[in-house]
Amino acid sequence: MAALWYRVGPVIAVVIAIFVLWYAGAVALNSAWAHDKAKRAGVELTTSELIADTMSQKKPKLPAPHQVGAEIWKTTGAMVARGKAFSKRSLIYHSWITLSSTLLGFAMGTALGIALAVGIVYNRTMDMSVMPWVIASQTIPILAIAPMIIVVLNAVGISGLIPKAVISMYLSFFPVVVGMVKGLRSPDHMQLDQMKTWNANASQEFWKLRLPSSMPFLFTSLKVAMAASLVGAIVGELPTGAVAGLGARLLGGSYYGQTIQIWSALLVAAALAAALVGLIGWIQNIVLKRMGMAR
Repeated sequence: MAALWYRVGPVIAVVIAIFVLWYAGAVALNSAWAHDKAKRAGVELTTSELIADTMSQKKPKLPAPHQVGAEIWKTTGAMVARGKAFSKRSLIYHSWITLSSTLLGFAMGTALGIALAVGIVYNRTMDMSVMPWVIASQTIPILAIAPMIIVVLNAVGISGLIPKAVISMYLSFFPVVVGMVKGLRSPDHMQLDQMKTWNANASQEFWKLRLPSSMPFLFTSLKVAMAASLVGAIVGELPTGAVAGLGARLLGGSYYGQTIQIWSALLVAAALAAALVGLIGWIQNIVLKRMGMAR
């Protein structure tokens, strides 16, 4: 029991601190509107009345946690209970739209990242020429390049899921390249010399030594890439004027000042990212355990 509390205690403490600061922030930011309403009505608010008002505003500057929780329940659990899980008002439906482009972009980014990493490690010319451009590509703000990608792809007749996946790929391939290059170069000189004494060719060296050694680096990079891929998918929905997806919910909420809708979409996106990263971590544990690299 003590060991369990030692593991979860700090997490619980941080969560409690976040909620306390969140509620305090909601009171501080929403009190101006509450005072303004009271002044126009010619009444004086007590402290308890002020706090109650800041926690129940329809369009607060900062919604309270219980307001966001109620909105998430209304657009997820309540929808499921009524058999409308994939209604256009359901966050489950919007999450699925964003998830589809996220997974496609993640797969494309992973494939591109691994291919570039292999080329960089085994080809001196690529190492000197491609790697600097890979790094430079991440200095361009995604909000600036996303509309360009969408316009170019639309010009050649490609629309819908693919442009969002390409933007997602743009963000996700970089950590895979960096991690995989580091992983493929992780075997030391003694291990490489041993492969030479066994007369191993480049292909055997890759499959028997470099690739297995790179697995811990690859999975760590995939976790970062998955989170980046989700961000790319959400950003890709913004300039398209999408009507579905978590990005569309954020955009719609900003248009109409629906801060509760914005925060509910943000928290669902965070939960989705955490679930996807956790899934990769679970796969990592299984793979590394079967390879004899269990942590």
